[in-house]
Amino acid sequence: MNPSTSASRPRHAAVRALLPLLPLLALTACGSGASGGTAAVGAAASPAPSDDPVAAVRKVDSVAALLPADVRAAGTLRIGSAIGTPPGAYYPNGPGKEPAGQDIDLANAVAKVLGVKPERQDASFETILPALGSGKYDVGTGNFGVTAERLRTIDFVTYINDGQGFAVRTGNTALGTKVTRLTQLCGLTVGTGAGTTFEATLTARKGECAKEGRKPYDVKVYSENGATLTALQQGRVDVVMSTINGLRHQAAQPASRTTFLGEYHRLDVGFAFKKGSPLTRAFQAAVNHLIEDGAYARILAKWGTTASALDASEINPPEHAPAA
Repeated sequence: MNPSTSASRPRHAAVRALLPLLPLLALTACGSGASGGTAAVGAAASPAPSDDPVAAVRKVDSVAALLPADVRAAGTLRIGSAIGTPPGAYYPNGPGKEPAGQDIDLANAVAKVLGVKPERQDASFETILPALGSGKYDVGTGNFGVTAERLRTIDFVTYINDGQGFAVRTGNTALGTKVTRLTQLCGLTVGTGAGTTFEATLTARKGECAKEGRKPYDVKVYSENGATLTALQQGRVDVVMSTINGLRHQAAQPASRTTFLGEYHRLDVGFAFKKGSPLTRAFQAAVNHLIEDGAYARILAKWGTTASALDASEINPPEHAPAA
């Protein structure tokens, strides 16, 4: 498939039956390079789920043949990886130890299908996409949403459908039970991550409050997920905008003292590559193989993200229409 085109959009897989509650996972901060991060308030490191659906994944020669010859010869893939919070990617045993999470498992499974070894380099979220263009990494992971703006300079191979949501401190009922319009945030302080689609959305649409003659919301940007959560818990921000799956998982942990306010805008999420990368066809084929043989479903079940499953991977699909 040509990276500049997209097949017809896959249907998002139907929501499966509710999964048993996963063991309590740590809410750790997003690391910067090898330095890692500090635990958020209320966080307690605990083991990742013990099952290992990646163990049974094997190389598929027909898929591996799609890799460029130099990558096959090197036998490695350089992955720039943003390590943040569960269920995406986090440190269950503390910074500097082995990371775990949905993104880690999916990247490792793709590498096994392709017959290459992943060489993961931890990096802060906002530095990964620019570094792809310079050739520092072959691929980037970090729950990167596919947006029209990013598609100008980045190629994506989708692997899940996540998106944007909101959370407040438990007991804060000012926003009701769901945020459906950004004008609900007028006059409030919103915390979010640096370099994210959340920051871009909040910044681009900040003028909507003024159109209604209301005080604009204030946006506070944090480089670490743990710092954002701490700011919410301590009352320095009124509401947090982050990933649907991350906020939903966080709210399920009593120590976080947060309440999820629902889905605001769904986005496909993908492995990120420099524009024109020859790796996209191989990655797409690898993800689709994992979907077809069931390993993909087992990985998502492990991390409680089954409701975000895709029926098929795409290269550079158009961005979903934003919320009204």
